[in-house]
Amino acid sequence: MVMNRRSFLKVSTGASGSLLVSMALPGCAGIQTGYEPDTGKWRPDAWLELTADDEVFFTLARVEMGQGTYTGLTTLIAEELDIQPDRINLRFAPVGADYQNPLYKLQLTGGSTSIATSWEPLRMAGAKTRKMLMKAAARVWNVNEAECRASEGRVIHPNGIDFMAYGKLVELAAKEDVRGDAVLKPMSDWKYIGKHRGKLDARAKSTGTAVYGIDVDLPGMVYGVVSRSPRRGGRVEKVNSDQVRAMTGVLDVFEIERGVVVVADKYWRARKAQDALEVDWDFSDAVSVSTDDVFDSYRTAADDDPGESERSEGSFASAVEMGDRVVDAEYAQPYLAHATLEPMNATAWYREHRMEVWAPTQAPDLGRIAAARATDLGPDDITINTTFLGGGFGRRLTQDYIEEAAAVAYRIRRPVKVIWSREEDTRHDLYRPAMLHRMKASLSGSELTGWHHQIVGPQILDWYVRNAAPAQYPWAPKFMYDTLGTIGLMAEGIATPKDISAIEGAIEYPYRVANIDIRHTHTDPGIPITWWRSVGYSHNGFAVETFMDELAHETGEDPYQFRRRLISHEPRHLEVLERAVRLGGWQSPVPQGRARGLALFRSFGTYVAQVVEAGIENGAVRVYKVTCSVDCGQVVNPRIVEDQIEGGVLFGLTAALYGEITLENGEVQQSNFHDYPLMRQYERPEVVVDIVESNESPTGVGEPGVPPVIPALGNALFALTGKRQRSLPLKAHV
Repeated sequence: MVMNRRSFLKVSTGASGSLLVSMALPGCAGIQTGYEPDTGKWRPDAWLELTADDEVFFTLARVEMGQGTYTGLTTLIAEELDIQPDRINLRFAPVGADYQNPLYKLQLTGGSTSIATSWEPLRMAGAKTRKMLMKAAARVWNVNEAECRASEGRVIHPNGIDFMAYGKLVELAAKEDVRGDAVLKPMSDWKYIGKHRGKLDARAKSTGTAVYGIDVDLPGMVYGVVSRSPRRGGRVEKVNSDQVRAMTGVLDVFEIERGVVVVADKYWRARKAQDALEVDWDFSDAVSVSTDDVFDSYRTAADDDPGESERSEGSFASAVEMGDRVVDAEYAQPYLAHATLEPMNATAWYREHRMEVWAPTQAPDLGRIAAARATDLGPDDITINTTFLGGGFGRRLTQDYIEEAAAVAYRIRRPVKVIWSREEDTRHDLYRPAMLHRMKASLSGSELTGWHHQIVGPQILDWYVRNAAPAQYPWAPKFMYDTLGTIGLMAEGIATPKDISAIEGAIEYPYRVANIDIRHTHTDPGIPITWWRSVGYSHNGFAVETFMDELAHETGEDPYQFRRRLISHEPRHLEVLERAVRLGGWQSPVPQGRARGLALFRSFGTYVAQVVEAGIENGAVRVYKVTCSVDCGQVVNPRIVEDQIEGGVLFGLTAALYGEITLENGEVQQSNFHDYPLMRQYERPEVVVDIVESNESPTGVGEPGVPPVIPALGNALFALTGKRQRSLPLKAHV
C-alpha cells in the first residue's frame, strides 16, 4: 500500500501549549490524539496508546475470527516499537473512518487483506512512535539521538548502561516535532517478524476468558429467537401469538420483517415457546425452485447466451479450426453453507435514544447501519462492540443477525441476545453460489492451442444489491456502490460496479496459451448468496485445474510436466509447483491402493501448489497426505501461515467430500452436522506446509489454501479409479 508521506504528520497546539502529534494515515480521521496530562496517556495515532505507567495499548482495526490478526498485526507494531508483542494490550476498534480497510473503504475484515493492507502503515506507526521516544530521551540526556537505541520498551543511553522506559518519556515524546520519514528496521534487525511464535490470544481462548458474541452477558438480559420462513420471500399469514405469550417466562411474541420473534427470560424457555408456535406462511411470492431447476436454468442460460467476454486473447475459433481435436467438459458445484462453529448471534440494548450492540461481525460499520434501519436512530446513535468471532468465512459480512437483534431490542427496551440455532444457521444462511462451467480446449498434437471457459451463475454483489438491498436496506444500492468501488453512476440512477466474484481465478488463467476466451453468463435463480471462503476462486479453481488435468491425460503427458511446460514464464507459479512436487513425492512410487493428484492456483495474491495423496477405504474416500507449497510474500508469523493454510486445506476437503446444500420447492434440505457434515478429526490427513522465502510484499493466507485442494483430490481419485468426476461433492464410487 502506498502512503502519502508528505501528509503523514499532523501537528497542532494543545490547551497546555504542548505539541499534539498524530499520524495522518490513509483513511484516518476523527480519532483524538495527543497527550492527556490528567491521565498520563499519549496517543500518537489512531492505533497506539502509551501510558505513564509503561503500558502500551494497540487498537485492532481488523476482527479476530481465528485467522491470526490479533497476533500478526500486533507483531508489526511490536517490531518497530521494539517491544515484546505479549507486552502489548489489545482493544477491538470502535466504528470509525480511521479503521476502514483502504481496499474496500469499509471497516471490513475479509479478502485475506489484513496483513497486506497493514504491512506498511502499522510498521510506520511503530517506527514514528519509536523515533519520537528516542528524540525525547536524547533531549533529557543531552546526547545525539542517533547514538541512542530502542530495545524491549526502553531507550538505551549511548553508554549502553543507562536507560529510560517508554512510560517515563510519553509526555516529552508528545512534544517532539518529527519531520520526514522514520526509518523502518531492515530485515536483518527483525526480532519478531518472520519468526515462529505462538498466538497472543491462545491463552484467553483456551481458558475461556476470550469473549465471543455468544458469551456476552448483560444485567437483566433476556433472549430472543426468530422463526423465519422456510422459503425465501415467505410472509407470516397467521400465528398463535396469544397462546405462546401466555407460556412461562415468555415476555413477548411479535412479528418483525424476517419472521416471528419469541422473547423470554431464559434461552431454553424461548426455544420451548418457539416450538409451540404455529405459523401459517404465505408463499405466494416465495422462491420455489429445487436444485435440479437451478442447474436446468443454468444450462438453458448457457445455451441461449454465450456470456459477456471477460478475457479475450487471439482467436479461439481459429485455434479450433486449425487444431486436430477439441476437448470439452462441464463442471458443476452446489450451494455451500458457511457452517461457522459459533452460530449467528448478536446482543442489543436500546436506551435513552441510543443503541449499543455486541456482535461477532466482520463489518461493524455495516452492522451499525443495519441496526439503524430497524430503529428510529441514525448510525451515529449506535455503538457496535466487536467481539471475538467463532468463524467468519464471509458469512459475517452480511448483517441480518444484527438487524434482527436491533429490531427486537427496539421493541422491548431491554438488553436482548438473539441466538440462531444450528438448524437456523444452516437453513437461513446466505450460500456460496452454485455454479456451472463449460470448458473447451483445442489441441494440436500435444500442444494446447486454445482455451475457452464459460462460467454460468450469479454475481454476489449484484445479487445483494438487486435482491436483498432494495427490500431490506433502501440505503444500500448507492451506499454499496460508493463504498465498494463504483465504476460510475448512470445518468438515470445507479450503475452496478464491476463484480468479479463469479470470474476471479478464471480471468487470471496463468498458463501460456495463444488463444484464450473467458466468458460469464449471468443468471440468478433467486437463492440468497454471499461471500464464502475464497469466493469465486473456490469454484473456478476446481474447473480450471480439473480441466488442466484432463488435458494432460488427453495428451498422454504427466500432469506435472504438462503444467510445468505451460507455466515456465511465471517464476513464482513455477517455484511452488516444483517444490510441492518434490516434497509430495510426486515421482516416487505410491503405496498400494493410493494415488496422487496435483493442482496449482493463485488467489488473493498468493501462489499455492498442492499434491494430494488419497485412496478409498471401506467404501469412503480417504485423504492421507496433502503437501502444500505457498508463496505469500514476506511472512509475519510462519506458524500462523501454516495454521491458516492447513485450515484452508481442511475447509476445502470438507467442501470436496461433503459440502452440498440442496433445495426442494425452495426449502433447504440440510439442517445440522448430521446432514451437512464437517471433516472430523479422525479423517484429518497429514498436512505439510512449505513456505517460500520471499522479499515480496505480504499477501493473504486465510483463503488461498482452499481452491487447489479440491481439484487436487479429484485428480487423485481419477488417477486411482480412471473415472473423472466433474461435479461436487466427490464420491468414492461413480
